Amino acid sequence: MKNYHEQMQGESKARANSVKFNELYPVIDQSNALYQRATGLIPAYTQTLAKGPGQYIHGIAPKYLKKGKGSHVWDVDGNEYIDYQMAIGPISLGYGYEAVDSAIREQLNDGITFSQMHPLEVEVAELIRDVVPNAEMVRYSKTGCDVTTAAVRLARAATAKNKVLCCGYHGWHDWYIGVTDRDKGVPLSVSELTFTFNYNDIESVENSLDDDIACIILEPTVFEAPKDGFLQKLRELCTRKGIVLIFDEMWTGFRLSVGGAQQYFGVDADLICFSKAVANGMPLSILCGKQELMQLCDKDIFFFTTFGGEALSLAAAKATINELRLHNVPGFLAQQGKKLKDGYNEIAQSLNMPYTACNGADARTIITFSHATENALLMKSLVQQEMIKRGILWGGFHNLCFSHTDSDIDYTLQAYGDVLSLLKKAVDENNVSGSLKGLPVEPVFRKVTNFNTKPKL
Repeated sequence: MKNYHEQMQGESKARANSVKFNELYPVIDQSNALYQRATGLIPAYTQTLAKGPGQYIHGIAPKYLKKGKGSHVWDVDGNEYIDYQMAIGPISLGYGYEAVDSAIREQLNDGITFSQMHPLEVEVAELIRDVVPNAEMVRYSKTGCDVTTAAVRLARAATAKNKVLCCGYHGWHDWYIGVTDRDKGVPLSVSELTFTFNYNDIESVENSLDDDIACIILEPTVFEAPKDGFLQKLRELCTRKGIVLIFDEMWTGFRLSVGGAQQYFGVDADLICFSKAVANGMPLSILCGKQELMQLCDKDIFFFTTFGGEALSLAAAKATINELRLHNVPGFLAQQGKKLKDGYNEIAQSLNMPYTACNGADARTIITFSHATENALLMKSLVQQEMIKRGILWGGFHNLCFSHTDSDIDYTLQAYGDVLSLLKKAVDENNVSGSLKGLPVEPVFRKVTNFNTKPKL
């Protein structure tokens, strides 16, 4: 691990187009040209909402990235940035990470997708079984919502019940997205079967129970830590009521620990869903869990896909998991993330800015804003604008990867010192919106329906 990071430090210093303060903000002419070409051609401009133009200050931030190496990315205009988005989660080791890329190239020589099963399907499943608690059987797909939807279907098949209680974001499929304001096209008969509950509020779960609850699915933690044995109480409740407990570990899997949230918090789930960090950027999702449930995939439910056994992604997953174990990558992510979290909070406290803080598990944290007279999204937009000016691609989160060096962290904290001073001045003068050079960041969802409501009997 030491040699790898020494190499990354050296490469960072050697690059000619290094991260730097840009007095005039980055030139983004090529980004804007591509944006114009996409207008009217690609709905919402993007395939991933969190990557789209609405999540960045319009007119200042780049819109298209061309390449990445380690913890840095370059936009289509050649501007370099330290990246704290990590492709919205999938990059756990770093861009262009040689052990993974080498495995992909080696497999590419033999082929990508075949007419029968590939040995990597077995090899990766054995790895998952070794590192993930309760992963007695394993299935693959391509996206996170594929496996969360399959998990819900399994739960319904196993329990002969219909309703779902959820907490967190679980993808675009009908069973979940019907509880958001993006619910057009979802049959009412489907959306009426899903309900939400409050995290860390076991009473909101108990008050939502009836005899038709098939499963409880949740992100084990997002940015708030479980309190008062919340996850353990959920486990006990599900066991007592015959409800399937599903952990959606898109973010916690392979980041909090190699074994995910079950291992980290010491709580057993019945079904566990992974994607993002498991293959360092290659498209792969994993559904695993207890045999009594997973074996229903044999004959009772239909969950098959042409690309589930695609070999490049499986080769990447095998190499990624081995690297995660070899170098204790989750420990490193927590170490670097703690420096950022503590450093940010120290700066905010020293400037007497109680309206902003950095929270969450060390490996993945969020910057929050709250002020009586200033809109939180406007404050976030101003910070993003000024971080981008300083060569940091920033969306309000710290998604760490194994390639984030000490130099990256030190430079970022230096930038925070400058940027938070600018934010404080703007807030003190009630002029945050007037400090923006472009259109502010937009919210992803404007409302959530059926929130903490008891299922209809």
